Amino acid sequence: MDLAKEVYAIVKLLPKEELFALSDQIRRAVVSIPSNIAEGCGRESKSQMMNFLRIAKGSAAELETQLLLCKEIGYVDEIKLKMPLVLLDEISRMIRSLMQKG
Repeated sequence: MDLAKEVYAIVKLLPKEELFALSDQIRRAVVSIPSNIAEGCGRESKSQMMNFLRIAKGSAAELETQLLLCKEIGYVDEIKLKMPLVLLDEISRMIRSLMQKG
């Protein structure tokens, strides 16, 4: 949830022409991470849980790419991306750990 708040603040910095493109993709990816973890936890089998963790892991990778793209294009400076990227790294490691514990 903290990551989502950080990323939503970043999205507000993007230009208006990105409102329905990159901004939308970023918001979808960041919301997908905790949503899929929660849905997986609510399922009744380990295989279903693993499937939702894989989706969350994919969304985390997608979000990282999109945030780095914002930096490369010059929409957001590296300083503003530091905390979201640190949180994203921590969440990605937590997802991998949950997957390993199966």
